Amino acid sequence: MELTLIESCLLGALIFCFLIQLYFSLFVHLKLALVKVDPIPETGRKPLSVVICARNEVNNLTEYLPSVLEQNYPDYEVIVVNDRSWDGTRELLETFEKQYKHLKVVHVNEGEKFIAGKKFAVTMGIKAATNEWLVFTDADCLPASQDWLLSMQQPENEHVDILLGYSPYIKKRGILNALIRFETFFTAVNYLSFALKGMPYMGVGRNMAYKKSLFFKKKGFAAHMHIPSGDDDLFVNAHATRSNTAISINKDAHVWSEPNTSFGAYLRQKKRHFGAGKMYKGKHKFILSSQIIIQFLFYAFFVALLFFKATLYISLGVFVLSIIIRCFVYPRLLKRLSYGNLSIWFPVLDILLFIFLVFNGILSIFVKKVQWK
Repeated sequence: MELTLIESCLLGALIFCFLIQLYFSLFVHLKLALVKVDPIPETGRKPLSVVICARNEVNNLTEYLPSVLEQNYPDYEVIVVNDRSWDGTRELLETFEKQYKHLKVVHVNEGEKFIAGKKFAVTMGIKAATNEWLVFTDADCLPASQDWLLSMQQPENEHVDILLGYSPYIKKRGILNALIRFETFFTAVNYLSFALKGMPYMGVGRNMAYKKSLFFKKKGFAAHMHIPSGDDDLFVNAHATRSNTAISINKDAHVWSEPNTSFGAYLRQKKRHFGAGKMYKGKHKFILSSQIIIQFLFYAFFVALLFFKATLYISLGVFVLSIIIRCFVYPRLLKRLSYGNLSIWFPVLDILLFIFLVFNGILSIFVKKVQWK
């Protein structure tokens, strides 16, 4: 059956989007699914410092800080920066200081000069650190095991300045939680996969590490101190390279985190991340934007072709083939990244995530104000 010009153009566009989608799935993300996971080192090679920033986190610190303080690592300190809390965080940390000799508390008082959200607190924690290798996490985070620091320590390769870890969200009931975990999964798949390909572009402050000397050599957060977010991803985006960055994805090195429980809070969180993303390097913004645009156009062209009888079965075949290939790659990654229970829902969550990303992108155009806490 001969196709009209419109049908040919739409079908060609659909196939083009499918091929680009295929590239990301098979030549970028599949690499993460197949890479060999390094075993946890048996001993700690050098002393390190853990940096945690807390603002009104008394409940989370009570529940999660002991797991950080009781790691199976021979020589480390934990620095908690109390950023102007008024909920009893100071008193709790003073109690912990008496119990744990390797805990160091830094207080940021109300009225401090040059305060710029979390970045000021992180900078204060880094300045207080005794050791060269810094491991970062948050007050609401729980290491998957007591061997977390063994896996996040300075790699044997001394040229590695940045180590990117992974932080999944804790499972709770509801579609919002499933969406949050799935979105976090895809974000991690992207930044970890591109790091493996030699193009690291971000990390998450819930589980990452880098050298103190790198921070001061690159003047810390000076380039983006004017925005409240980006203490983790913008720093990595600016200074990570093919040769100085590694990843750690052993399941014992994961750090579990408390997810948002309301849609509004989740949107505010993603707004902060979206704001930081605007300052990524041009090539990174192009690649990340292309992924969303290609996915949008793939669905749009597929729906449009359903109205043409001549292309109905061809477009359906391309769409089904896309689902089959993605179902071959991503359930493997879901299992590797501790989200195996989402595998059965992958096709549905994939579409819901796409809708949410488009909605969030539009919303971010109109909502400007963001803050850390």
